[in-house]
Amino acid sequence: MAIPDFYTTLTQNATAEFKDRGSKFIAYAYPVSHTDAIKTQLQVLKKEHPKAVHFCYAYRLGIDGNNFRINDDGEPSGSAGRPILQQIDSKGVTNILVVVVRYFGGTLLGVPGLINAYKTATALALQLSPTQQLPVTMSYELQYDYSRQNEVMLWVKQMQAQVLQQEQTLFVLLTIAIPKSRLDEALYRLQEMHFVTYRKID
Repeated sequence: MAIPDFYTTLTQNATAEFKDRGSKFIAYAYPVSHTDAIKTQLQVLKKEHPKAVHFCYAYRLGIDGNNFRINDDGEPSGSAGRPILQQIDSKGVTNILVVVVRYFGGTLLGVPGLINAYKTATALALQLSPTQQLPVTMSYELQYDYSRQNEVMLWVKQMQAQVLQQEQTLFVLLTIAIPKSRLDEALYRLQEMHFVTYRKID
């Protein structure tokens, strides 16, 4: 699978609610960038909703399509996590977590009813979530003498790269994220700057 130049994610959290035959489904959509944030959000929701019976969720991280998870949290298999993920994917977003908190209303909805409820609650939350398109970036570490700082920073600005970290000892160690769409040009220019040594970071 070819890696795209851009990806779409949420700019802020969103919440929506769906009710069916007494059961209440509250969907929470969050922009997230790593799995630690997912555990934290789940813990927060479980404290906020101590009487809820299910905390079903799905997330998708990264841009290669391989980092995702679904969790039915005790609902029948395939009735909760998968419909949530399908809505995430139909919106075309990544670096996102959607948790649907369910309060049971006393009436069994059956698998089709559950699929519809989890799907609808997620779709409503995602409709309320503003999105943004961000560049896919590649990280590089640069090393150079401090006297060359201005030249390097000018190149960073021209390439629309982002400084992730900077350390200074006898020389400058700069970690940057270069937009994938500018990578060929950036590396060509970098090779001409003989005073810089650089390496790609995974």
